Amino acid sequence: MEDKVRIATRVAQELKSGDIVNLGIGIPTLVVDYLPDDVTVYIHSENGILGVGPTPTAEEVDPDLVNAGKLPVTVLEGAAYFDSASSFAMIRGGHVDLSILGALQVNEQGQIANWAVPGSLVLGVGGAMDLLEGTKRIIVATTHCTKEGKPKLVKNATYPLTSLRRADLIVTELAVFGVSEEGLTLLELAPTVSLEEVQQKTEAAFLIRGDIW
Repeated sequence: MEDKVRIATRVAQELKSGDIVNLGIGIPTLVVDYLPDDVTVYIHSENGILGVGPTPTAEEVDPDLVNAGKLPVTVLEGAAYFDSASSFAMIRGGHVDLSILGALQVNEQGQIANWAVPGSLVLGVGGAMDLLEGTKRIIVATTHCTKEGKPKLVKNATYPLTSLRRADLIVTELAVFGVSEEGLTLLELAPTVSLEEVQQKTEAAFLIRGDIW
């Protein structure tokens, strides 16, 4: 199974019927395609949609219907459209149950850096800061390492943090980590992945749930 699909499939298991869910750019946008058949959620997009559906086929693409990352989307029956001010009022008002966000780095405290790389062009923080501050639960969906093989779960972030708020869960292609005041705790290993591999590819310190040993 491709790493990104593995991550999206595992994250989809965390969604519960009735949830209002925001999907960040990148791997999080795949989650809508791997929802369990018995789960119905309402996907929210910062640019003003509630009721985003699965990724469109080539024949279904409507150039006027895109998400906040400018990717084409479908909408479900009963979907609502509104302006960005109303969309962010939903986020800031605590009406989004779950946000699934990508990350450039996650530090030992579970804080996320996902909006700027020092030395590169930065257009702005977008909705990431608002989502971290205003959403009830945060899941990070990210590959365990960069394309260069460097760990994304680091002791201290070298990229600017998006918010001081911690994530609640981190899902990679290798493992699932819970986040608490004590830091990161390894909760699951992906099939065929060893504890030694996760330790080798993770810079951040983490606790290990007892049944994993």
